Amino acid sequence: MEDENDNNKLKRKKKHTTQLYKDVLNTQWPIIYTPEYNISFMGLEKLHPFDSAKWGRVFEFLKGSTVFYHIYNYNVEAQMVRDDTIIKPLEATEEDLNFVHSKTYLNSLKWSWNVAGITEVPPVALLPNFVVQKKVLRPFRYQTGGTILAGKLALDRGWCINIGGGFHHCSAERGGGFCAYADITLSIKFLFEKVEGVSKVMIVDLDAHQGNGHERDFMNDNRVYIMDVYNRGIYPHDGFAKRAIKRKIELQHFTDDDVYLDLVRRHIEGALNEFKPDIIVYNAGTDILDGDPLGNLSITPQGIIERDQIVFQKARTRGIPIFMVTSGGYLKQTARIIADSILNLKTLGLISWDEAEFAPLPEEISLPRSQSDGGLFAKMKRACISRSSTQDFNQINNDISPTSPDKPQIENG
Repeated sequence: MEDENDNNKLKRKKKHTTQLYKDVLNTQWPIIYTPEYNISFMGLEKLHPFDSAKWGRVFEFLKGSTVFYHIYNYNVEAQMVRDDTIIKPLEATEEDLNFVHSKTYLNSLKWSWNVAGITEVPPVALLPNFVVQKKVLRPFRYQTGGTILAGKLALDRGWCINIGGGFHHCSAERGGGFCAYADITLSIKFLFEKVEGVSKVMIVDLDAHQGNGHERDFMNDNRVYIMDVYNRGIYPHDGFAKRAIKRKIELQHFTDDDVYLDLVRRHIEGALNEFKPDIIVYNAGTDILDGDPLGNLSITPQGIIERDQIVFQKARTRGIPIFMVTSGGYLKQTARIIADSILNLKTLGLISWDEAEFAPLPEEISLPRSQSDGGLFAKMKRACISRSSTQDFNQINNDISPTSPDKPQIENG
């Protein structure tokens, strides 16, 4: 009977079709984000130390960061990303989630007290479940859709960053630690089943906490190599899940930059010498930051930026596709650090996408509005900026011959 159930489950998976592997424009960065990621409901989100608006603030920092280009006789100052040059994912459907999660587990999320336990916000138990689905779980489903898409995009373009995701405490049958869906497991299993040529995956989990969710899911799967660097003295203390870790690096409280970065550098090198993956999943939690109330480590902002640089350098120099998810981070300044790290990767040439960098501006730019910025004057200002910016940038593109052998010089600042 058990074999029959397994066969039926396998058949069901093979029949599954998804919209999450959506087509994207060539003028879009392999950077994934939508405002749907952010959680906000009557201040209840503040009852958990997690910054539930972190994802949106990372994107706003990236949008507000200027990159300087010197293109032939032009000097251009532009945003690294715009609303039209990043990729907005779709929400993972129940059918998508059922690819890994059982119906029993997904049905358990229809009870608010179960979600309250997973998110560690007790008042959520008192809310009607339709509210919990919309205000709490729906953002998680969008981020999960983003992580699934990130795997496919990394294979297509060499790298990808999902500004959300990284729910590494959730396994197929159990949520916890603010993680309701097993996005890392889902992304990997989608790749195995739906993308030809993917047979080996490496997870590099550098969040301060042990990634016990994906470890439980890939316990006996030799196609997946897990390297996990975490503080041994904090949640989740999952001894059973540790058996799945191929390269385990347990840290002491208050580990600093020098010790930490040396360990990361040596062990990722060792891991890649042991195992040759088709793709790397990088869980880049920032709860290692000094002062984080849950991570209890002592890594500086520059240490986090250097850590991300090490991981991307190891992958990119070997020609291994990599995608990054942002995972944990419980201090307000982590959003700025994540943005700075992404900008550093671009400055070093570890991430790039020329078609997005030199994409013409859209005909109309939707400028942010505030209560003090309305009426006729605001409309005229938006229209003028839109027209002049579009004309200037399009003129530059027109002046550059598409067949020119000279590649534009890029200066990052």
